[in-house]
Amino acid sequence: MKIYTKSGDQGKTSLLGGKRVSKADVRIHAYGTVDELNSYIGLLRDIDSFPARKDFLKHIQDSLFSIGAILAADPEGNINIIPSMEQTNIESLENEIDKIEESLPKMRNFVLPGGHTFVSYCHISRCVCRRAERWIIQLNEDQPVDEYVIQYMNRLSDYLFVLARKISQEVESEEIPWKPRG
Repeated sequence: MKIYTKSGDQGKTSLLGGKRVSKADVRIHAYGTVDELNSYIGLLRDIDSFPARKDFLKHIQDSLFSIGAILAADPEGNINIIPSMEQTNIESLENEIDKIEESLPKMRNFVLPGGHTFVSYCHISRCVCRRAERWIIQLNEDQPVDEYVIQYMNRLSDYLFVLARKISQEVESEEIPWKPRG
């Protein structure tokens, strides 16, 4: 199978199920941004030196592929090979968040992103996750999206935030509190 098909040269692409849509369709933006996020999670996994956390990041990538497939499916098509998201996917993120937060100092202020390259990549991933979530919400306004997909993306951005804080702690990077001027 060749990587190029030339079928997208006119600005259209196919959803799972065969329906052709514009490459600027909100559905394409949604799953494209999930794909971008998945690449950043791969970068985090490559940088990380904790095997258990690498495994969890790989688990997140697997979930993001499932979300991408869900979003790429024609909602009017009859496709029964699409993976599903479940409450357990969300609970696994919540459990990891809770575990990480136990070892972190309480937040008193917003913190400025940065302090270490790895921490910055976590914050970039969090921002891409929020953008993907916004696209999914916009898609949901016109075509229903699985509620677990929306919840998962919301919780994933929370996880990426606490992961940034945890890594900041591990590399002994100072968390710089944001202090509004005025």
